[in-house]
Amino acid sequence: MGFSPHLAERRFGYGASPLVAPPASVAAMLDMLRGEDVMARQFPIPGFRPFQDAHIVKMRFDAFARKETTSPEQAAVARKKSDAIVHDFIRERLRSFGQMQLRRIHGTDSFRERLVAFWADHFTVQGKFSMLKQAVPAYAEEAVRPHVSGRFVDLLTACITHPIMLEYLDQTTSMGPGSKRAQHDGNRRGLNENLARELLELHTLGVGSAYDQADVRQMAELLTGLTRTRDYTFVYRKGWAEPGTETVLGKTYGDRKDMTPIRDALNDLALHPDTARHLATKLAVHFVADTPPEDLVARLTTAYLDSGGDLMALYEALLNDPLAWQMPATNMRPPLEYVSTALRALAVPPDRIQALKPKETRNWFLGPLNVMGQDWQSPSGPDGWPEADGAWVTPQGVAARLEWAMTVPSRLLGDLPEPEAFLRSTLGPDAPEPLKFATAAAETRAVGIGLVLVSPALQRR
Repeated sequence: MGFSPHLAERRFGYGASPLVAPPASVAAMLDMLRGEDVMARQFPIPGFRPFQDAHIVKMRFDAFARKETTSPEQAAVARKKSDAIVHDFIRERLRSFGQMQLRRIHGTDSFRERLVAFWADHFTVQGKFSMLKQAVPAYAEEAVRPHVSGRFVDLLTACITHPIMLEYLDQTTSMGPGSKRAQHDGNRRGLNENLARELLELHTLGVGSAYDQADVRQMAELLTGLTRTRDYTFVYRKGWAEPGTETVLGKTYGDRKDMTPIRDALNDLALHPDTARHLATKLAVHFVADTPPEDLVARLTTAYLDSGGDLMALYEALLNDPLAWQMPATNMRPPLEYVSTALRALAVPPDRIQALKPKETRNWFLGPLNVMGQDWQSPSGPDGWPEADGAWVTPQGVAARLEWAMTVPSRLLGDLPEPEAFLRSTLGPDAPEPLKFATAAAETRAVGIGLVLVSPALQRR
Protein backbone atom coordinates (compact mmCIF):
# COMPACT_ATOMS: atom_id res chain seq x y z
CA MET A 1 0.00 0.00 0.00
CA GLY A 2 1.40 3.39 -0.99
CA PHE A 3 0.17 6.91 -1.55
CA SER A 4 -3.54 7.48 -1.95
CA PRO A 5 -5.28 10.87 -2.05
CA HIS A 6 -7.80 9.76 0.56
CA LEU A 7 -5.17 8.50 2.98
CA ALA A 8 -3.08 11.62 2.41
CA GLU A 9 -5.95 13.75 3.67
CA ARG A 10 -6.76 11.42 6.52
CA ARG A 11 -3.25 10.81 7.87
CA PHE A 12 -1.38 13.97 6.93
CA GLY A 13 -4.20 16.51 6.84
CA TYR A 14 -7.55 17.22 8.45
CA GLY A 15 -9.58 14.68 6.53
CA ALA A 16 -11.71 14.84 3.43
CA SER A 17 -13.70 17.87 2.30
CA PRO A 18 -16.64 17.90 -0.10
CA LEU A 19 -15.28 21.14 -1.59
CA VAL A 20 -11.50 20.71 -1.67
CA ALA A 21 -9.83 18.09 -3.85
CA PRO A 22 -7.21 15.97 -2.09
CA PRO A 23 -3.55 16.09 -3.20
CA ALA A 24 -2.74 14.09 -6.31
CA SER A 25 0.68 12.88 -5.17
CA VAL A 26 3.44 13.19 -2.63
CA ALA A 27 5.17 15.58 -5.00
CA ALA A 28 2.07 17.78 -5.03
CA MET A 29 2.02 17.85 -1.20
CA LEU A 30 5.66 18.91 -1.07
CA ASP A 31 5.25 21.49 -3.83
CA MET A 32 2.38 23.14 -1.97
CA LEU A 33 4.45 23.24 1.20
CA ARG A 34 7.32 24.90 -0.67
CA GLY A 35 4.95 27.40 -2.28
CA GLU A 36 3.00 30.39 -1.07
CA ASP A 37 1.18 30.14 2.24
CA VAL A 38 -2.20 30.89 0.69
CA MET A 39 -4.28 30.31 3.80
CA ALA A 40 -2.25 32.75 5.89
CA ARG A 41 -3.00 35.42 3.32
CA GLN A 42 -6.66 34.49 2.94
CA PHE A 43 -7.40 34.15 6.66
CA PRO A 44 -4.86 36.41 8.38
CA ILE A 45 -3.99 36.32 12.07
CA PRO A 46 -2.21 39.39 13.52
CA GLY A 47 1.41 39.16 14.57
CA PHE A 48 2.96 40.33 17.83
CA ARG A 49 3.27 44.06 17.08
CA PRO A 50 -0.35 45.00 17.90
CA PHE A 51 0.02 43.34 21.31
CA GLN A 52 3.25 45.23 22.00
CA ASP A 53 1.69 48.59 21.14
CA ALA A 54 -1.46 47.89 23.16
CA HIS A 55 0.54 46.68 26.15
CA ILE A 56 2.40 49.98 26.38
CA VAL A 57 -0.87 51.94 26.27
CA LYS A 58 -2.39 49.66 28.90
CA MET A 59 0.59 50.16 31.22
CA ARG A 60 0.17 53.94 30.92
CA PHE A 61 -3.50 53.74 31.86
CA ASP A 62 -2.66 51.44 34.77
CA ALA A 63 0.09 53.75 35.99
CA PHE A 64 -2.20 56.77 35.79
CA ALA A 65 -4.93 54.95 37.73
CA ARG A 66 -2.48 54.01 40.50
CA LYS A 67 -1.03 57.49 40.84
CA GLU A 68 -4.24 59.48 40.44
CA THR A 69 -5.43 60.11 44.01
CA THR A 70 -7.11 63.47 43.64
CA SER A 71 -9.76 62.39 41.11
CA PRO A 72 -11.32 58.95 41.63
CA GLU A 73 -13.42 59.54 38.55
CA GLN A 74 -10.41 59.97 36.28
CA ALA A 75 -8.73 56.93 37.83
CA ALA A 76 -11.86 54.88 37.15
CA VAL A 77 -11.90 56.04 33.52
CA ALA A 78 -8.25 54.97 33.13
CA ARG A 79 -8.98 51.54 34.62
CA LYS A 80 -11.95 51.16 32.31
CA LYS A 81 -9.80 51.98 29.28
CA SER A 82 -7.18 49.50 30.47
CA ASP A 83 -9.81 46.79 30.82
CA ALA A 84 -11.16 47.59 27.36
CA ILE A 85 -7.74 46.90 25.83
CA VAL A 86 -7.68 43.45 27.44
CA HIS A 87 -11.22 42.72 26.29
CA ASP A 88 -10.34 43.74 22.74
CA PHE A 89 -7.49 41.23 22.74
CA ILE A 90 -9.70 38.53 24.20
CA ARG A 91 -12.05 39.04 21.27
CA GLU A 92 -9.10 39.01 18.86
CA ARG A 93 -7.86 35.72 20.33
CA LEU A 94 -11.31 34.19 19.82
CA ARG A 95 -11.31 35.53 16.28
CA SER A 96 -7.90 33.91 15.75
CA PHE A 97 -9.41 30.59 16.74
CA GLY A 98 -11.94 30.99 13.93
CA GLN A 99 -9.29 32.03 11.41
CA MET A 100 -7.23 28.98 12.33
CA GLN A 101 -10.25 26.75 11.75
CA LEU A 102 -10.94 28.35 8.38
CA ARG A 103 -7.39 27.58 7.26
CA ARG A 104 -8.00 23.95 8.18
CA ILE A 105 -11.49 23.81 6.67
CA HIS A 106 -10.76 25.37 3.30
CA GLY A 107 -7.05 24.88 2.72
CA THR A 108 -5.70 22.72 -0.08
CA ASP A 109 -2.44 22.45 1.86
CA SER A 110 -3.64 20.56 4.94
CA PHE A 111 -0.20 19.10 5.54
CA ARG A 112 1.14 22.61 6.21
CA GLU A 113 -1.62 23.23 8.76
CA ARG A 114 -0.81 19.97 10.54
CA LEU A 115 2.87 20.88 10.62
CA VAL A 116 2.17 24.31 12.07
CA ALA A 117 0.16 22.66 14.84
CA PHE A 118 2.88 20.04 15.38
CA TRP A 119 5.72 22.54 15.73
CA ALA A 120 3.69 25.00 17.79
CA ASP A 121 3.11 22.15 20.21
CA HIS A 122 6.79 21.13 20.11
CA PHE A 123 7.67 24.71 21.08
CA THR A 124 4.79 25.15 23.51
CA VAL A 125 4.30 28.51 25.21
CA GLN A 126 1.67 29.98 27.47
CA GLY A 127 0.94 33.55 28.48
CA LYS A 128 1.54 34.23 32.15
CA PHE A 129 -0.96 37.07 32.55
CA SER A 130 -4.21 38.15 30.95
CA MET A 131 -2.80 40.24 28.10
CA LEU A 132 0.02 37.86 27.25
CA LYS A 133 -2.37 34.89 27.13
CA GLN A 134 -4.18 36.58 24.27
CA ALA A 135 -0.95 36.93 22.28
CA VAL A 136 -0.17 33.20 21.95
CA PRO A 137 -1.75 32.97 18.44
CA ALA A 138 0.61 35.74 17.36
CA TYR A 139 3.59 33.67 18.56
CA ALA A 140 2.61 30.72 16.40
CA GLU A 141 1.94 33.06 13.50
CA GLU A 142 5.32 34.76 13.44
CA ALA A 143 7.76 32.39 15.20
CA VAL A 144 6.48 29.01 13.99
CA ARG A 145 4.51 29.27 10.77
CA PRO A 146 7.10 31.02 8.54
CA HIS A 147 9.76 28.41 9.37
CA VAL A 148 7.97 25.04 9.08
CA SER A 149 9.40 24.42 5.60
CA GLY A 150 12.89 25.77 6.27
CA ARG A 151 15.83 24.74 8.44
CA PHE A 152 15.17 23.51 11.94
CA VAL A 153 17.79 25.84 13.42
CA ASP A 154 15.87 28.85 12.10
CA LEU A 155 12.63 27.57 13.62
CA LEU A 156 14.46 26.80 16.87
CA THR A 157 16.04 30.25 17.05
CA ALA A 158 12.79 32.07 16.26
CA CYS A 159 10.93 30.21 19.00
CA ILE A 160 13.67 30.29 21.64
CA THR A 161 14.20 34.03 21.30
CA HIS A 162 10.55 35.05 21.08
CA PRO A 163 9.48 37.27 23.98
CA ILE A 164 6.57 34.97 24.90
CA MET A 165 8.93 31.98 25.20
CA LEU A 166 11.40 34.03 27.22
CA GLU A 167 8.62 35.08 29.58
CA TYR A 168 7.03 31.62 29.79
CA LEU A 169 10.26 29.88 30.80
CA ASP A 170 11.42 32.72 33.09
CA GLN A 171 14.41 33.68 30.96
CA THR A 172 13.51 37.34 31.50
CA THR A 173 14.50 36.90 35.17
CA SER A 174 17.78 35.08 34.42
CA MET A 175 21.02 36.94 34.98
CA GLY A 176 24.60 35.73 34.96
CA PRO A 177 25.89 35.63 38.57
CA GLY A 178 29.12 37.25 37.43
CA SER A 179 27.53 39.74 35.04
CA LYS A 180 27.94 43.50 35.38
CA ARG A 181 24.25 43.95 36.13
CA ALA A 182 24.29 41.24 38.83
CA GLN A 183 27.29 42.84 40.50
CA HIS A 184 25.54 46.20 40.43
CA ASP A 185 22.22 44.81 41.76
CA GLY A 186 23.70 42.44 44.30
CA ASN A 187 22.70 39.42 42.18
CA ARG A 188 19.06 39.69 43.26
CA ARG A 189 17.70 37.91 40.18
CA GLY A 190 20.10 35.01 39.86
CA LEU A 191 20.43 32.36 37.16
CA ASN A 192 17.31 30.59 35.90
CA GLU A 193 17.74 27.20 34.20
CA ASN A 194 14.20 26.71 32.84
CA LEU A 195 14.84 27.71 29.23
CA ALA A 196 18.17 25.86 29.09
CA ARG A 197 16.63 22.67 30.46
CA GLU A 198 13.67 22.67 28.07
CA LEU A 199 15.92 23.62 25.16
CA LEU A 200 17.99 20.46 25.73
CA GLU A 201 15.29 18.12 27.01
CA LEU A 202 12.28 19.02 24.86
CA HIS A 203 13.27 21.21 21.93
CA THR A 204 16.44 19.49 20.72
CA LEU A 205 18.22 16.46 22.21
CA GLY A 206 15.31 14.80 24.01
CA VAL A 207 14.87 13.14 27.39
CA GLY A 208 17.64 10.72 28.37
CA SER A 209 20.05 11.91 25.68
CA ALA A 210 23.67 13.05 25.75
CA TYR A 211 23.48 15.89 28.30
CA ASP A 212 23.71 16.17 32.07
CA GLN A 213 23.06 18.77 34.75
CA ALA A 214 26.42 20.42 34.10
CA ASP A 215 25.35 20.99 30.49
CA VAL A 216 22.08 22.50 31.67
CA ARG A 217 23.93 24.89 33.97
CA GLN A 218 26.42 25.88 31.29
CA MET A 219 23.64 26.38 28.73
CA ALA A 220 21.74 28.55 31.21
CA GLU A 221 24.82 30.73 31.63
CA LEU A 222 25.28 30.88 27.87
CA LEU A 223 21.68 32.04 27.38
CA THR A 224 21.96 34.92 29.86
CA GLY A 225 21.40 38.20 28.11
CA LEU A 226 18.35 36.97 26.20
CA THR A 227 15.44 39.03 27.49
CA ARG A 228 12.82 41.56 26.42
CA THR A 229 12.08 45.25 26.77
CA ARG A 230 9.11 46.79 28.57
CA ASP A 231 7.07 46.59 25.36
CA TYR A 232 8.01 42.90 24.87
CA THR A 233 10.50 43.47 22.09
CA PHE A 234 13.32 40.93 22.09
CA VAL A 235 16.69 42.31 23.18
CA TYR A 236 20.13 40.91 23.97
CA ARG A 237 21.64 42.65 26.99
CA LYS A 238 25.38 42.06 27.19
CA GLY A 239 25.44 43.46 30.71
CA TRP A 240 23.23 40.58 31.90
CA ALA A 241 25.37 37.88 30.27
CA GLU A 242 27.68 35.68 32.32
CA PRO A 243 31.27 36.57 31.38
CA GLY A 244 33.79 33.98 30.26
CA THR A 245 33.27 30.79 28.31
CA GLU A 246 30.74 27.97 28.69
CA THR A 247 31.13 24.34 27.68
CA VAL A 248 28.04 22.45 26.49
CA LEU A 249 28.26 18.82 25.32
CA GLY A 250 32.02 19.09 25.27
CA LYS A 251 32.23 22.18 23.08
CA THR A 252 33.35 25.54 24.43
CA TYR A 253 31.65 28.76 23.39
CA GLY A 254 33.58 32.01 23.63
CA ASP A 255 33.01 35.14 25.63
CA ARG A 256 29.99 37.02 24.37
CA LYS A 257 30.19 40.45 22.85
CA ASP A 258 26.95 39.63 21.01
CA MET A 259 24.66 36.67 20.32
CA THR A 260 27.10 34.82 18.04
CA PRO A 261 28.07 32.11 20.60
CA ILE A 262 24.38 31.51 21.39
CA ARG A 263 23.55 31.12 17.71
CA ASP A 264 26.51 28.77 17.30
CA ALA A 265 25.25 26.64 20.20
CA LEU A 266 21.73 26.50 18.78
CA ASN A 267 23.13 25.44 15.40
CA ASP A 268 25.20 22.69 17.03
CA LEU A 269 22.20 21.45 18.97
CA ALA A 270 20.05 21.47 15.83
CA LEU A 271 22.55 19.25 14.02
CA HIS A 272 23.25 16.87 16.89
CA PRO A 273 22.41 13.19 16.13
CA ASP A 274 20.27 12.98 19.27
CA THR A 275 18.23 15.95 18.06
CA ALA A 276 17.77 14.29 14.67
CA ARG A 277 16.47 11.12 16.28
CA HIS A 278 14.29 13.00 18.74
CA LEU A 279 12.60 15.01 15.98
CA ALA A 280 12.28 12.00 13.67
CA THR A 281 10.62 9.97 16.41
CA LYS A 282 8.20 12.75 17.35
CA LEU A 283 7.22 13.31 13.73
CA ALA A 284 6.65 9.58 13.15
CA VAL A 285 4.63 9.23 16.35
CA HIS A 286 2.46 12.19 15.41
CA PHE A 287 1.74 11.22 11.81
CA VAL A 288 2.07 7.44 11.73
CA ALA A 289 1.73 5.53 15.01
CA ASP A 290 2.19 5.85 18.75
CA THR A 291 4.92 3.22 18.38
CA PRO A 292 6.40 3.87 14.92
CA PRO A 293 8.54 1.26 13.13
CA GLU A 294 12.21 1.59 14.00
CA ASP A 295 13.16 1.43 10.30
CA LEU A 296 11.01 4.48 9.61
CA VAL A 297 12.56 6.48 12.46
CA ALA A 298 16.06 5.51 11.33
CA ARG A 299 15.44 6.66 7.75
CA LEU A 300 13.98 9.97 8.91
CA THR A 301 16.94 10.51 11.21
CA THR A 302 19.37 9.91 8.37
CA ALA A 303 17.48 12.23 6.01
CA TYR A 304 17.58 15.02 8.57
CA LEU A 305 21.30 14.67 9.26
CA ASP A 306 22.28 14.25 5.61
CA SER A 307 20.43 17.45 4.70
CA GLY A 308 21.97 19.52 7.48
CA GLY A 309 18.71 19.90 9.37
CA ASP A 310 16.47 20.76 6.41
CA LEU A 311 12.87 20.16 7.44
CA MET A 312 11.69 19.68 3.87
CA ALA A 313 14.12 16.76 3.53
CA LEU A 314 12.62 15.29 6.69
CA TYR A 315 9.06 15.63 5.36
CA GLU A 316 10.05 14.25 1.98
CA ALA A 317 11.57 11.19 3.63
CA LEU A 318 8.40 10.71 5.69
CA LEU A 319 5.98 11.03 2.78
CA ASN A 320 8.03 8.82 0.48
CA ASP A 321 8.49 6.03 3.01
CA PRO A 322 6.16 3.06 2.33
CA LEU A 323 5.76 2.46 6.07
CA ALA A 324 4.12 5.87 6.46
CA TRP A 325 1.26 4.62 4.28
CA GLN A 326 1.15 0.98 5.36
CA MET A 327 0.57 1.39 9.08
CA PRO A 328 -3.08 0.95 10.17
CA ALA A 329 -5.07 4.03 11.16
CA THR A 330 -4.80 3.69 14.93
CA ASN A 331 -3.73 7.18 16.05
CA MET A 332 -6.57 9.02 17.82
CA ARG A 333 -7.08 12.59 16.73
CA PRO A 334 -6.66 14.94 19.71
CA PRO A 335 -9.77 17.05 20.45
CA LEU A 336 -8.73 20.19 18.57
CA GLU A 337 -7.72 18.21 15.51
CA TYR A 338 -10.93 16.20 15.76
CA VAL A 339 -13.08 19.35 15.78
CA SER A 340 -11.16 20.75 12.80
CA THR A 341 -11.65 17.48 10.91
CA ALA A 342 -15.39 17.62 11.57
CA LEU A 343 -15.65 21.24 10.44
CA ARG A 344 -13.73 20.44 7.25
CA ALA A 345 -16.03 17.51 6.53
CA LEU A 346 -19.01 19.82 7.04
CA ALA A 347 -17.40 22.50 4.82
CA VAL A 348 -18.53 25.27 7.16
CA PRO A 349 -18.40 28.48 5.09
CA PRO A 350 -16.08 31.35 6.06
CA ASP A 351 -18.84 33.85 6.75
CA ARG A 352 -20.42 31.48 9.27
CA ILE A 353 -17.19 31.07 11.24
CA GLN A 354 -16.34 34.75 11.05
CA ALA A 355 -19.83 35.66 12.28
CA LEU A 356 -19.43 33.66 15.49
CA LYS A 357 -20.01 35.69 18.62
CA PRO A 358 -17.49 35.35 21.47
CA LYS A 359 -20.07 33.48 23.53
CA GLU A 360 -20.69 31.03 20.69
CA THR A 361 -16.98 30.38 20.24
CA ARG A 362 -16.69 29.64 23.93
CA ASN A 363 -19.84 27.54 24.23
CA TRP A 364 -19.55 25.59 20.97
CA PHE A 365 -15.79 25.12 20.82
CA LEU A 366 -13.54 26.15 23.69
CA GLY A 367 -15.79 24.79 26.43
CA PRO A 368 -16.33 21.41 24.74
CA LEU A 369 -12.62 21.16 23.90
CA ASN A 370 -11.82 21.64 27.56
CA VAL A 371 -14.21 18.84 28.53
CA MET A 372 -12.68 16.62 25.83
CA GLY A 373 -9.36 17.17 27.60
CA GLN A 374 -7.64 19.87 25.51
CA ASP A 375 -7.99 23.37 26.87
CA TRP A 376 -7.01 25.43 23.83
CA GLN A 377 -3.48 26.85 24.18
CA SER A 378 -3.26 25.78 27.83
CA PRO A 379 -1.32 22.49 28.02
CA SER A 380 -0.24 21.36 31.46
CA GLY A 381 3.44 22.08 30.82
CA PRO A 382 6.16 22.97 28.30
CA ASP A 383 6.12 19.42 26.89
CA GLY A 384 2.83 20.25 25.14
CA TRP A 385 -0.06 17.87 24.55
CA PRO A 386 0.33 14.09 24.80
CA GLU A 387 0.30 11.92 21.71
CA ALA A 388 -0.79 8.67 23.37
CA ASP A 389 -4.40 7.67 22.70
CA GLY A 390 -4.99 7.04 26.39
CA ALA A 391 -4.92 10.77 27.02
CA TRP A 392 -8.03 11.26 24.88
CA VAL A 393 -9.94 7.96 25.11
CA THR A 394 -11.54 8.61 28.48
CA PRO A 395 -15.21 8.30 29.47
CA GLN A 396 -15.52 12.06 29.84
CA GLY A 397 -13.64 12.81 26.64
CA VAL A 398 -15.58 10.34 24.52
CA ALA A 399 -18.90 11.54 25.93
CA ALA A 400 -17.96 15.16 25.17
CA ARG A 401 -17.16 14.27 21.55
CA LEU A 402 -20.50 12.52 21.20
CA GLU A 403 -22.43 15.47 22.62
CA TRP A 404 -20.53 17.93 20.40
CA ALA A 405 -21.11 15.85 17.26
CA MET A 406 -24.82 15.54 17.92
CA THR A 407 -25.50 19.20 18.76
CA VAL A 408 -23.01 21.71 17.34
CA PRO A 409 -23.21 20.92 13.59
CA SER A 410 -26.92 21.78 13.49
CA ARG A 411 -26.24 25.03 15.33
CA LEU A 412 -23.51 25.98 12.89
CA LEU A 413 -25.35 25.04 9.70
CA GLY A 414 -28.97 25.78 9.06
CA ASP A 415 -29.27 22.87 6.63
CA LEU A 416 -27.26 19.76 7.39
CA PRO A 417 -26.18 17.57 4.47
CA GLU A 418 -27.94 14.33 3.71
CA PRO A 419 -26.26 11.76 6.03
CA GLU A 420 -25.56 9.04 3.45
CA ALA A 421 -23.99 11.52 1.04
CA PHE A 422 -22.04 13.03 3.92
CA LEU A 423 -20.75 9.58 4.85
CA ARG A 424 -19.52 8.96 1.31
CA SER A 425 -17.81 12.35 0.95
CA THR A 426 -16.22 12.18 4.40
CA LEU A 427 -15.05 8.61 4.81
CA GLY A 428 -15.12 7.23 1.28
CA PRO A 429 -13.53 3.76 1.24
CA ASP A 430 -13.10 3.79 5.03
CA ALA A 431 -16.85 3.72 5.71
CA PRO A 432 -17.67 0.39 7.44
CA GLU A 433 -20.87 -1.46 6.62
CA PRO A 434 -22.40 -1.11 10.12
CA LEU A 435 -21.93 2.66 9.94
CA LYS A 436 -23.56 2.77 6.50
CA PHE A 437 -26.56 0.92 7.92
CA ALA A 438 -26.80 3.12 11.03
CA THR A 439 -26.50 6.30 9.02
CA ALA A 440 -29.24 5.23 6.62
CA ALA A 441 -31.50 4.30 9.55
CA ALA A 442 -30.93 7.52 11.54
CA GLU A 443 -34.18 9.22 12.55
CA THR A 444 -32.87 12.73 11.86
CA ARG A 445 -30.11 14.32 9.83
CA ALA A 446 -28.49 15.58 13.02
CA VAL A 447 -28.23 12.05 14.37
CA GLY A 448 -26.94 10.68 11.06
CA ILE A 449 -24.27 13.37 10.81
CA GLY A 450 -23.35 12.83 14.45
CA LEU A 451 -22.87 9.10 13.92
CA VAL A 452 -20.39 9.77 11.14
CA LEU A 453 -18.51 12.34 13.19
CA VAL A 454 -18.06 10.04 16.20
CA SER A 455 -17.12 6.99 14.16
CA PRO A 456 -13.62 5.53 14.65
CA ALA A 457 -13.11 5.87 10.90
CA LEU A 458 -13.20 9.65 11.29
CA GLN A 459 -11.59 9.95 14.70
CA ARG A 460 -8.53 7.86 13.87
CA ARG A 461 -5.82 8.56 11.32
